[in-house]
Amino acid sequence: MSLLSDPRWSEALAHLPDYLGNHVRVSVAALALGLAVSLPLAIAARNRRVMRGTLLSLASIVQTVPGLALLALFYPLLLALAALTLSWFGFGFSAFGFLPAVLALALYSMLPVLRNTITGLDGVEPAILEAAKGVGMTPRQSLFMVELPLALPVMMAGIRTAAVWVIGTATLSTPIGQTSLGNYIFAGLQTQNWVFVLFGCLAAAVLALAVDQLLALVENGLRQRNRLRAILGGAGIAALVAVTLVPSMARSPSSYIVGAKTFTEQYVLSALIAQRLRAAGFSATSREGLGSNVIFEALKSNDIDAYVDYSGTLWVNQFHHTDIKPRDELLGELKATLAGQDITLLGELGFANAYALVMPKKRAEVLGIHSIADLAAHAPTMSLAADYEFFSRPEWASLQKAYGLSFRAQRQMQPDFMYAAAASGEVDVIAGYTSDGLIAKYDLVVLDDSRHAIPPYDAIVLLSPKRANDQALQVALKPLLGKIDISDMREANLRAAGGDGASSPDAVARWLWEKIEKR
Repeated sequence: MSLLSDPRWSEALAHLPDYLGNHVRVSVAALALGLAVSLPLAIAARNRRVMRGTLLSLASIVQTVPGLALLALFYPLLLALAALTLSWFGFGFSAFGFLPAVLALALYSMLPVLRNTITGLDGVEPAILEAAKGVGMTPRQSLFMVELPLALPVMMAGIRTAAVWVIGTATLSTPIGQTSLGNYIFAGLQTQNWVFVLFGCLAAAVLALAVDQLLALVENGLRQRNRLRAILGGAGIAALVAVTLVPSMARSPSSYIVGAKTFTEQYVLSALIAQRLRAAGFSATSREGLGSNVIFEALKSNDIDAYVDYSGTLWVNQFHHTDIKPRDELLGELKATLAGQDITLLGELGFANAYALVMPKKRAEVLGIHSIADLAAHAPTMSLAADYEFFSRPEWASLQKAYGLSFRAQRQMQPDFMYAAAASGEVDVIAGYTSDGLIAKYDLVVLDDSRHAIPPYDAIVLLSPKRANDQALQVALKPLLGKIDISDMREANLRAAGGDGASSPDAVARWLWEKIEKR
């Protein structure tokens, strides 16, 4: 099968109106906010050396912060502010998705606009300013009738740079809940769907280049005093925005929003839940690629309606328990704790997906390693790879405490890449997941946790506070409870992340439902 005949291209195209429309919406809003703040500040600072230096320094510092980190930082800040306004004034707002993305991207856009506006105004010849003063113009008239028109071409160059930066960085807003062209990239990386990754990169690049060329037309029109070029460029940008926004704005909002974390299994399960809701006659969409804390807070604040989490993740990471209890007792206490926050634990899906230390089976046999206790003696000569969360999670601290683990090197990788890295010898041990089908594919072995340092990780369905009494939702999802065993989930994960021959999460979810129906 050639690359262009791959059915995943048609699947990618089907998502384009939604992803592109949302990407343009957040980019336009962020750029507009950035301009609304930056232009007045630059004008006010042009003759004030201290203010100018301070503004440019602060904007430069913002640019040194990685885009994903800047976007992620705004979410907890806005979440705290929303809680504060709710308690003080009786109203709140959504800190999920659009708002943190707009604010972070607006900050990112400020440096080129500030710098070019100040540079353009400074570049106006003193003789021209004197002439304006000589004919009786006030400072305000001189600014708007002389200085800004002359500085406008330089200012437009800064706006072009800001637009390209915003459009590119907006792809990183997916993990905080903002739908964008980054959904292709994050989903593609997690499921090894390179068509999605390529499509997302190309779409973002084409959009950025199109906007840049249209703004260049405006800039050239202003430089050459060619009004037609400037009007054509502006009209082109307006048409581009309209064409991309209208399809997404015309769609009616979904009845339910299903969340998903950042790995293959979550994409499959969110697709399965969405399909069951559609089969019951409801509209449903998935909000994918969310971090563990972000997705829980989004559910708690009713920004999403349902998602699958894991008992051990909530017990240790969300509620900060250090004791490991038997499965049934842990689930009972967890259900009570969640109910105290108006979150419904609908039930378990039937399988567990725990963290586990995994290594190549043949090497484990040669070294006589069958458990984590056996591994501890060899760990100082070995390297360990894990996902982006693991080394900051309490489970890692618990393993170190229980077994005295100390590895030669620790590396962070995309979850699906870890297994191939272990099989090829690039790393010695990985922190994998017990329900991952790649363990069997790469002939790896799970090491026994004889001291129970890692808590049970039952997959559980959670519902948001506003869905606590939604009987239609619960009836639609209850056929899933207790019906997915570990072998089927491993096969589903392997089908979705098996490389070039992999199926899409939607297709795998349909296969998984067929397995459930046969029981």
